[in-house]
Amino acid sequence: MSLFLHNELESLKKNLLSLGTMVEDRVHRVSTSIVSMDHEVARQVVSTDHEIDEREVEIEEECLKIIALYQPVAVDLRFLVCVIKINNDLERIADLAVNIGRRVMTMASATRHVPFYDYTAMAAKVGSMLQKSLDAFVTMDAGLANAVRAMDDEVDVMNKDVYDRVKKRMGGDPENVGYLINMFLISRHLERIADHATNIAEEVIYVIEGQIVRHSQARV
Repeated sequence: MSLFLHNELESLKKNLLSLGTMVEDRVHRVSTSIVSMDHEVARQVVSTDHEIDEREVEIEEECLKIIALYQPVAVDLRFLVCVIKINNDLERIADLAVNIGRRVMTMASATRHVPFYDYTAMAAKVGSMLQKSLDAFVTMDAGLANAVRAMDDEVDVMNKDVYDRVKKRMGGDPENVGYLINMFLISRHLERIADHATNIAEEVIYVIEGQIVRHSQARV
């Protein structure tokens, strides 16, 4: 690898991690707003989404520029492909945080609240998955990446639990169907964030091992 390409890849890595920090912050703040039903915190997450979008475009353009200038091969090319995909996953996670924020804003404005599920554990698990997937990228740790993949099953179980509870509650509380649907959508959005964190972990494994594992059912 030429010194120029090495420097470009290091700069790209720092920029992606900076975006990751921004997205982690959005996920943490919106997770807090779920528990507290804080309209203002949710609104702030929604209103700053454009910042993530702008950074995502900048990083993609940077990747394309490096590919055009240096025509990298082997592990360097895998790294760039990984960055492009992780960049997209981070932008989607930020979009899902915005979706949760909108649900919280709607629910916080409701005249009647029907608190029946504590999202603290689920939000913490999802936040941990995102953090660990980015840590795996920083350290290029396949073991940590595989640990994230295993955690995804736990979030799926939590999401199924919320679905079952909402379905049961709807039958006996028809006046609050809209509120209950929003409760389930929050769970669904959290579950999708976990899926994207898993995608990030799988891209890390691809860089390290050169294997595409996203369709594999085997998880460590």
